[in-house]
Amino acid sequence: MEHGFHREWESIEHAIERGVGGFILFGGEAGAVRDLTEEMRRRSRHPLLIASDLERGAGQQFRGATPLPPAAALGSLEGLEAIRRAGEVTAREARALGINWVFAPIGDVDLEPENPIIGTRSFGTDPERVAAQVAEWVRGCREGGALSCAKHFPGHGRTVGDSHIERPTVQADRSTLQEDLGPFRAAIAAGVDAMMTAHVSYPALDPSGAPATLSSPILMKLLRQEMGHEGLVVTDALVMEGLVEDIHEAHAAVSAVAAGCDVLLYPNDTDVVIAGLEAALRDGRLREARAADALRRVDAAIDRVIDTPAAREWGREEDRRWALDTAIATLRVGRGEPRIPVGPVRLIEIDDDVGGPNPPYSRSAFPAALRQAGVDLRDNGEPLVALYADIRAWKGRPGLSATARERVRAVTDAAPDATVLLFSHPRLAEEIPSARNLLAAWGGESLMQEAAVAWLTGTTGALPTAAWGLDR
Repeated sequence: MEHGFHREWESIEHAIERGVGGFILFGGEAGAVRDLTEEMRRRSRHPLLIASDLERGAGQQFRGATPLPPAAALGSLEGLEAIRRAGEVTAREARALGINWVFAPIGDVDLEPENPIIGTRSFGTDPERVAAQVAEWVRGCREGGALSCAKHFPGHGRTVGDSHIERPTVQADRSTLQEDLGPFRAAIAAGVDAMMTAHVSYPALDPSGAPATLSSPILMKLLRQEMGHEGLVVTDALVMEGLVEDIHEAHAAVSAVAAGCDVLLYPNDTDVVIAGLEAALRDGRLREARAADALRRVDAAIDRVIDTPAAREWGREEDRRWALDTAIATLRVGRGEPRIPVGPVRLIEIDDDVGGPNPPYSRSAFPAALRQAGVDLRDNGEPLVALYADIRAWKGRPGLSATARERVRAVTDAAPDATVLLFSHPRLAEEIPSARNLLAAWGGESLMQEAAVAWLTGTTGALPTAAWGLDR
């Protein structure tokens, strides 16, 4: 078991002793994760739901598992085959690691270019197309043997705020919001196991202004009664400011369950939340029937996966090869004729993702793959620009910083034909008009770095080990 898991084991044991129903896992080596989940289940008195955010495959979180391209990249491809296989591979590898609940797919539609948190996490901008893709991912996930979870209901795609750091409000009218609901309706029709709520206010759906997580009109009337969702409803993380900016965590937990949530995700203080729920049951603020209904739905979800056989392998060569080939197919020429310079190459990395509470993806895969493809990297070679600009929660913006734009312009002014690799959404090419030759790779994940090199050099041979590290 990894050192990090040793440090966390005391709090895990305490949570198990308190009778929590599950855990969410972030990061680690795949084999150690498997050992951890087996030990957690051995020590628990009841079956556990063990979940993880795996929007880009199990490799998004766990070293050794298969990483996948961002949803928008997959969504840009014709047909639904890649979407379904992505759901299947993700679920199959999750189960192999002892994870039975996948917090994916994203049901949000990329309707607001200024949205600082959705972007490439969404399958795309067309609600009908996204609905079909979400449904297909759900079906693939079921084939892989894990529970699925569409998020963030009733839709985070129109916000210009990030619910990690504030509570956004969507001012669209109810008729307009029907577009946002389409993918969630499709997910329900496909048999999605759960819905994750958005810490976002929708006055057209609930005039009180309560975020969806705390809104009975949104969860009980709209989601349950009108849309017919019978599966679980899980909150987005309780630690997010979009929920607790003006309310105590325990109060938020009670209000969420009362409003229709069945599972409370990622509290800051488990003991405080449990005490708050117990007090609310005693004094009648939380009805016993509502709590019993939530527990019934949790038990039903566990029953759907507890006896499903799970493989014990992950990161299979055939899945890794498919993931790389698919990633290559998603790349988009934004402008001109992107190419590797003839002769020595000077790699110029412009990182617009540094800062914030968490480190960005590893940048080692791109230069490692270039070297493996035979590219001569030198400080005095012709310039090749790698511009990293992912959606990140702390940024509060979807586009490039002024500093990043200026650095690209400085390079292209000196070398007008220099190729720029944009590791972000292709639409950000508009922000760097000086780049005559541009290839867009959707995101800065190691997989997409490797795919960009394979596209530029025409080499798709051995998979560099650097491309399969931890991406989250």
